[in-house]
Amino acid sequence: MRAVVFDMDGLMFDSESIYTMVGTELLGRRGLDFTSELKDKMMGLPPKATFKVMIEYHNLAENWEELAAESDKIFVGLLDEHLAEMPGLWELLDALENANIPKAIATSSNSRLTSEVLSRFNLQPRFQFILTSEDITHGKPHPEIYLAAAKRFDLPPGELLVLEDSRNGCTAAIAAGTFTVAVPGEHSQGQDFSDAALLVDGLNDQRLYEALGISSG
Repeated sequence: MRAVVFDMDGLMFDSESIYTMVGTELLGRRGLDFTSELKDKMMGLPPKATFKVMIEYHNLAENWEELAAESDKIFVGLLDEHLAEMPGLWELLDALENANIPKAIATSSNSRLTSEVLSRFNLQPRFQFILTSEDITHGKPHPEIYLAAAKRFDLPPGELLVLEDSRNGCTAAIAAGTFTVAVPGEHSQGQDFSDAALLVDGLNDQRLYEALGISSG
C-alpha cells in the first residue's frame, strides 16, 4: 500500500454519536423520532442524499437544504463538548508519517463541517489533501471520491488502503478498486462488511499495521 485514505466521521472521530444527537434534536423539534433504522439508511451518505432519505422516511415537507442548514448549526454547537478522536488515531498517524506513507481524507461531510472538525485538532497540515462532498458529483456509495483520491495521489486505486466505518463508505471504496479496510464502530456493528478486504476492531488493531507493513511502535 503506497497511500492511505481516511474517512472522517465515525472513523477518525466519534462524530456519529454527535450526529445521533443532531438527528434526535432536528426531528424532535418536529415531533418525530430519529430511529436506528433511519440512522443506518443515512450513514455515510453525502448531505443531499442524507436529508433526502430523512425527508422520504418521515414524509417531511421541507427541502433538504433547509434541513441541512439547521443540522449544521446544531452539529457545530455540539463539537466543543462532545467531539473526541477514535482510539488509536494519533498512533496510526504517527506510524504512517514515520514510514513516509502519504495520507488523505475523503469524507461525505461538506467543507465547512470538515474544517470545523479538523481545526479543533489542527489536523489539516498532516494530510496531503482533503476531499469533501463538494469536490465530487456523486457521493458515497458511488466510487467517485475514491477514484478522485487515487488520481490526486497519481496511483492506481489498488495501491490505496482505504479506512471506512460504514457500509456505504466501504461500497464506494470497494467499487473504486481500493484495498478496503472496514473499521466498524458501535454505530455500525450490525452492517455487512463481508466484502471488505479486511475487517478490524479499531485503528489500533495490529492486523491493520500488518496490512500496511509498518510498525505500531
